[in-house]
Amino acid sequence: MVVGEEEREHLIFVYGTLKRGLPNYPLMEGLMAGNDAVLVGSYSTEEPHPLVLGPNGIPYLINLPGSGQRVKGEVYSVSDRALSLLDDFEGLSVGHYERLPVRVAEVGGDAVEAEAYFVQRGFGEGLWKKKGEVGLKEYGVEEAKEYVRKENRKPGSNAVDEVREFVLSC
Repeated sequence: MVVGEEEREHLIFVYGTLKRGLPNYPLMEGLMAGNDAVLVGSYSTEEPHPLVLGPNGIPYLINLPGSGQRVKGEVYSVSDRALSLLDDFEGLSVGHYERLPVRVAEVGGDAVEAEAYFVQRGFGEGLWKKKGEVGLKEYGVEEAKEYVRKENRKPGSNAVDEVREFVLSC
């Protein structure tokens, strides 16, 4: 059965490794091939938000509206099945990220309500301070060079623990 457009009811704003041409884009390609996702277009956050690189070059959007810059990314319309797969990929159940509403707009276009994966709130402010309150406007090919795929990370490593240790380190 083909998933109809009416069944792709969730708008997801991606700003990191899931964007076109970046390390985890094959996941989005697979979802699109299965008709579980459609690229809506290129968007930026309506309000500035911090976007920083954490351990293993993982990009983190921090829920501190008004800080940082307007972050560039892409919006996809996804099905319930795709949303569940993305939630698993982003580690919602283990507290790595949390999916929260964010207003995004195309250049010169109207804003829409989407959802994005923000770093778990317990780490956000500390991560922002640890990075000197300096963030990125966009995660791109240069930043992706620092990204370490899950399968290439230290055995037994856990992204949540790594962020916690990073934030608490001197």
